[in-house]
Amino acid sequence: MRLLLAEDEKDLNRILSRRLIEEGYSVDACRDGLTALDYLHVAEYDGVILDVMMPGMDGFSLIQTMREKRIKAPVLFLTARDSVADRVKGLDLGAADYLIKPFALEELMARVRALIRGGLQAESSVLELADLTMDTAAHRVERGGRPIELSGKEYALLEYLMLNKHAALSREQIENHIWNFDYEGGTNVVDVYISYLRKKIDDGAPVKLIRTVRGIGYRISDMVG
Repeated sequence: MRLLLAEDEKDLNRILSRRLIEEGYSVDACRDGLTALDYLHVAEYDGVILDVMMPGMDGFSLIQTMREKRIKAPVLFLTARDSVADRVKGLDLGAADYLIKPFALEELMARVRALIRGGLQAESSVLELADLTMDTAAHRVERGGRPIELSGKEYALLEYLMLNKHAALSREQIENHIWNFDYEGGTNVVDVYISYLRKKIDDGAPVKLIRTVRGIGYRISDMVG
């Protein structure tokens, strides 16, 4: 899943970016609200983490502009401002969650997972399709009870497919959600990682779940046709 992180404190920005990447997210990070708005104009994000007090444009103004421009990505606010009035304002402007500094990284990771599930209308941290299960909280994937080891990008790709199961996803959609602006790989990166996933998920299985949709891209499904 692709996240935008806007946090003006340099060290915290670096720490959060590194941890989110370790968790398998694709992260675009910046330190002011105007740069964050530029990112939001050119990419589609599964979640946005905003500091409230930022130079250029504060978090409250940014989310207001997002909603006016119909940018629907779910927002989690990070802030040292702990008044009830501030929390109410953030939520009323359309934020999904509000985390007060200082906070534990594990709590932030849990809230990010919930943020993405809410944005994609997933009710549980366990995603299932046929005999394939993906526990996003435990970061565990199994097929038919067999554990499957995935790299960070393989995991992120499978999670995106599972959150959109049965839907045909274009290569462009997949690339935009899984890779950030720093990616400098080849143009066939989606096809390469789909091939990696098929070897780990479908090889030897009676039902192939990862399917090519001619002229569009890929989908994960156990439905016939």
